[in-house]
Amino acid sequence: MRNNVSAAGGAFRAVRAYFPDMRMKRPLLALALSIASALPARADMLPLADVSAYLNDLKTVVAAFTQISDDGAISTGRLYLKRPGRIRFEYDPPEKAMVLASGNTVAIFDGRSNQPPETYPLQRTPLSVILEETVDLGRADMVTAHDYDGTITRVRAQDPEHPEYGSIDMMFTGAPVELRQWVINDGNGGRTTVILGEMETGRPLGSSLFNIEVNLGRENKR
Repeated sequence: MRNNVSAAGGAFRAVRAYFPDMRMKRPLLALALSIASALPARADMLPLADVSAYLNDLKTVVAAFTQISDDGAISTGRLYLKRPGRIRFEYDPPEKAMVLASGNTVAIFDGRSNQPPETYPLQRTPLSVILEETVDLGRADMVTAHDYDGTITRVRAQDPEHPEYGSIDMMFTGAPVELRQWVINDGNGGRTTVILGEMETGRPLGSSLFNIEVNLGRENKR
């Protein structure tokens, strides 16, 4: 396991580094307008206790996602999440990439390579905030920003014991509470945005979907 990669919040930044052509250029203005038009009407700012309760109730998620790197490159795919501790990003063709988090490890698969996946400790990425078994945004020094723009409640959170790993900005709408996107701010100043499409929650998801060893065996058979 590679322990010398700073801010493996870094899972997304590492994807860009290892898959430099895993991008689909699209007009950012059109994307922004489509997102804005899908947002619900104004609601009040969500208290941190409500956000924590929502995340703790969020057991499984299946959703399409759009990922935007800090240089404006865009890729899309499908996301599977199973709390605690598991997430899977499948990137749309022509990319041959997949990111798994399971067993406290993040693994980045390159379908075009015969090399084993790159691996990083999950706790070194701010994404671990969402995947914790119990989310408590009221912990001291965990939330560094909590604001509201009239539609979106934004919460910036970090590992209070390791702020050097970076932070995550989570954007929520209210009535009902829903996570709409997040931004990973890694320890090197990079930013990667993940925008979620319509979410399906509560669907049973098998553990093998997130198992790194199982998926490594499947990749090797291709």
